[in-house]
Amino acid sequence: MKLDSKIPEGNISDKWTDYKDHLKLVAPNNRPKLDIIVVGTGLAGASAAASFAEMGYNVKAFCFQDSPRRAHSIAAQGGINAAKNYQNDGDSIYRLFYDTIKGGDYRAREANVHRLAEVSGNIIDQCVAQGVPFARDYGGMLDNRSFGGTQVQRTFYAAGQTGQQLLLGAYSSLSRQIGQGRIQMYNRHEMLDIVKVNGKARGIIARNLVTGELERHSGHAVIIASGGYGNVYFLSTNAMGSNVTAGWKIHKKGAYFANPCFVQIHPTCIPVHGENQSKLTLMSESLRNSGRIWVPKKKEDAEAIRAGKLKATDINEEDRDYFLERRYPAFGNLVPRDVASRAAKERCDAGFGIEANATNEGVYLDFSSEIISKGKQTAYAAGNHNPSDDEVIKLGKAWIEEKYGNLFQMYQQITDENPYEVPMKIYPAVHYTMGGVWVDYNLQSTIPGCFVAGEANFSDHGANRLGASALMQGLADGYFVLPYTVSDYLAGEIATGKIPTDSAEFTEAENAVRSQLEGFLNNKGTKSVDFFHKKLGHIMWNKVGMGRNAQGLTEAIAEIAALKEEFFRDVYVPGTTDELNTELEKAVRVADFIDLGQLMARDALQRNESCGGHFREEYQDAEGETLRDDENFAFVGAWEYQGNDINAEVLHKEELKYEYIKIAARNYK
Repeated sequence: MKLDSKIPEGNISDKWTDYKDHLKLVAPNNRPKLDIIVVGTGLAGASAAASFAEMGYNVKAFCFQDSPRRAHSIAAQGGINAAKNYQNDGDSIYRLFYDTIKGGDYRAREANVHRLAEVSGNIIDQCVAQGVPFARDYGGMLDNRSFGGTQVQRTFYAAGQTGQQLLLGAYSSLSRQIGQGRIQMYNRHEMLDIVKVNGKARGIIARNLVTGELERHSGHAVIIASGGYGNVYFLSTNAMGSNVTAGWKIHKKGAYFANPCFVQIHPTCIPVHGENQSKLTLMSESLRNSGRIWVPKKKEDAEAIRAGKLKATDINEEDRDYFLERRYPAFGNLVPRDVASRAAKERCDAGFGIEANATNEGVYLDFSSEIISKGKQTAYAAGNHNPSDDEVIKLGKAWIEEKYGNLFQMYQQITDENPYEVPMKIYPAVHYTMGGVWVDYNLQSTIPGCFVAGEANFSDHGANRLGASALMQGLADGYFVLPYTVSDYLAGEIATGKIPTDSAEFTEAENAVRSQLEGFLNNKGTKSVDFFHKKLGHIMWNKVGMGRNAQGLTEAIAEIAALKEEFFRDVYVPGTTDELNTELEKAVRVADFIDLGQLMARDALQRNESCGGHFREEYQDAEGETLRDDENFAFVGAWEYQGNDINAEVLHKEELKYEYIKIAARNYK
């Protein structure tokens, strides 16, 4: 199959508008004849399901959580981008478009990114109308703050819980349609296969996670909005239930998987503290607006801190290395995530880490300068032009609490350290996946009728995602793209009629799922699923993580292949299929992670360049910055499944053409 991205002709500023004007429509009286399945009810899935139900389609929505409110979208803390230029600092649709392309290291599709920037303002209007409590400035207008990779303030936020508030808005819309009978909601259900009839997506096989029953559900279109695959590393900032199963199942049925090696490492996470840790905790990127990142200038000071002989507050200002401000003066602490993460790793690898964990990995995120600065400003605004030091600090802490209070509270609960008094300790960790199922401009995969939205697809972020763009993409896809493109597809399905679930295709898919589940339960192994997941995570982090090289990637491919054999030979899954069985759920997911992990290593090995979150140690300049190869690697790498041997997958290339942005070396200095 030749990849056809279906990018419209015409000027970049007019593509989406002109394209929408010529898409086919489904009349309101015909929409109740059509069924749409939505897998995943985070921001992308919930907004899509609510939108289609509001339009009059029949919708079935599925989530493995006990409620859509538990989707991992709630974990997004810092904000959502939109090009409204409320701060009058030069922002525009083009500027957001440019920042996103540059932030992704020129490995994203121009047309998709411009469309994202175009609809960004509509998202804010929609969410305000839903009652999302965005922060306001002193005049009552919506407030903004900066995020990494930009020199403007375009991030709308609700304290440190923006994702939760946006999800509650989408959930309200979803719930309204459930109440009106237009959405059938299936909580505690997991999609375990897609069903194709005559080449088209016609339904799914889902497992009721409470009873264990396998269910057949048919539809005229299937939308996958199941999130990213960061948990392939075991330790990540993702919720522990986050997985790739829905995306991987459709990959095995013909949907190409694109750029799997593009994984984002977030620079501000609480460092790993032990071998028995099950997940990592993100501290919002918004904190980099006010916090300054540093390590001691002297290696002996770092060693003393790790040994417990010195504290951060014992290090004088002149003995602190604010390494992001030193290396990238134009952007400082607000460089993109991949840049900040590599810089922190470089300092720790050089022996300047301050956290006394197994690897001595950690740097400081310090708010003392901001506390003093904002304290003085607040005092002055109140008429006190000569405040005492105590008054300044008190007022500064109050300002910080208003902006970031819940984040500071969360940090203190986890670490038992007060970040108002001492700097936070942070270190990079796996956070987001830019790769995902390949989709065209319509967000349709290579399976006709199967659409993919949000983090589950690859389309908008290139090799690195700018902060506060995940929420933007999820809502853009669900509210403002899919309602047009899926309707265009469904216009040809009006006469199809109800799709039966007793066909041979549904029976074959269900039997395959049942066989896999019973295979796990009948296996006479001795080791838990987590045992293998942790082993996979170690391989992935050490050899397919922040720093990659040909030798390590080659070793990873072989080690994961051996791990796969051991997993299927020696995994032990207790219980039965006809009950709540979390170990069985995990076994299916880890089997998919193992296959994906091997493909990620293959994708990273073939991409002989460094770009964004993909850092090949062989391809860096004298200052440790990425060296792209635009002549040979300006393409999307989309992989086609060829059976159980992941080494047999076939790579297809979608050439990336830049007509409106000039490709250049990224420079944040």
